[in-house]
Amino acid sequence: MRPARILEPRQARAEQAGADQAWTDQAWEVEAVLAWHDDNAKAAIRSLLDDCKHLRQQLALAESVMSRGMARGWAPRYERDAL
Repeated sequence: MRPARILEPRQARAEQAGADQAWTDQAWEVEAVLAWHDDNAKAAIRSLLDDCKHLRQQLALAESVMSRGMARGWAPRYERDAL
């Protein structure tokens, strides 16, 4: 599947920093996802939820076959930290 439009991220100015830059990147990502799905928000959400489900399954699989010694005590978390 090819995106309907090719989007290029905006070039950040030197004076932009921190939250402003993060918002620009996030806004571009949102536009890219919507463009990939021909501006169909429901299809974009469904795709992202499917990706999330797949990644959680992969994390569970990795957790089940990985020893504690291999990861030096690290254990995966299925929920992200609150911002």
